[in-house]
Amino acid sequence: MPSILTINSGSSSIKASLFSADGSRRDFRYGHLRDHVPAFDQLIRDLAGNTPDIVGHRFVHGGDITDAARVVDDAELSRLKNLVQLAPLHLPGNLMGLELCRARFGVPQLACFDTAFHATMPELAKRLPIPASYGLRRYGFHGLNYAHIASVLPGLLGAAASGNIVVAHLGSGASLCMLRELRSQDTTMGYTPAGGITMGTRSGDLDPGVMLELALQHDPATLRDIVFHRMGLLALSDGESSEMSDLLDSASQPARFAVEYFCQQVSGAIGSLAAKAGGLDAIVFTGGIGENSAEIRQRICAKLAFIGFFLDLSANKLCATRISLPDSKPLLVIKADEEDMMRKLCVTQAENR
Repeated sequence: MPSILTINSGSSSIKASLFSADGSRRDFRYGHLRDHVPAFDQLIRDLAGNTPDIVGHRFVHGGDITDAARVVDDAELSRLKNLVQLAPLHLPGNLMGLELCRARFGVPQLACFDTAFHATMPELAKRLPIPASYGLRRYGFHGLNYAHIASVLPGLLGAAASGNIVVAHLGSGASLCMLRELRSQDTTMGYTPAGGITMGTRSGDLDPGVMLELALQHDPATLRDIVFHRMGLLALSDGESSEMSDLLDSASQPARFAVEYFCQQVSGAIGSLAAKAGGLDAIVFTGGIGENSAEIRQRICAKLAFIGFFLDLSANKLCATRISLPDSKPLLVIKADEEDMMRKLCVTQAENR
């Protein structure tokens, strides 16, 4: 088995994992970054001479391609640079990590795409209600983690894993995905990672008239900054915080309102996906909020009894893998692991070389 380094380089953080040939795994985390170069230099030191055989990079957007991953040559790098406007909050950091690793490791670099998992969505889920001549459609995101969840569900649910399952990836970025036969059928994010449910600093879906009004008041650069950095929980809490943990600890009315707004949006999105699918067989919580906040899960599940989901409060408080009562449809908590999915893609690439 090859030695594999996975990189998730964001706008202000780097998450790396080294999967050694002996099967061991080491995780490296560097946060609150203003300059990625020193962090990558530190990663090199932390690797202590362990040079990977291949490096896999998370890319939030892959454009129209359906490949789960691609080796990055000069042509592919040029293509990726032309996608930045589709995910301006994420792709610059993704590209920076790729280019820094290309300079430091003389090994193949593999771009692993979040959007590819949603290529199985039917046209009803992909199409936007605008003229097709514009060439715009819904892509969906968080696909590497959704692929990871799909890979572990059979071991947890058996044959039921092939049913209608909503996975709620809840973090500073948040979306939900409807799985059937372990494939994406629908998702809440659309053309960019700014759509869907409310997030830390992103609004989620808005009345188009709101965007038209904001466009009259701001130049394009300012509007882009507002859309990706100044909306969502931060705006709902009157600027108090974009972090759910801070809002849950706060006693202020705006913070409480932001939390309630978020939970209602998630419950509503689950109900909407259930209606589209004709019913649900299980719900999975994942992501930083989904995995760690018992209170948020409880608030969301409190409104889902009408479709057969009943929370076990004790199991939920313990963040157990299964948090549903015996007479409930399954409610699960599964740790996000984009890194392991990237590892699998790298192994496949190495085997096909």
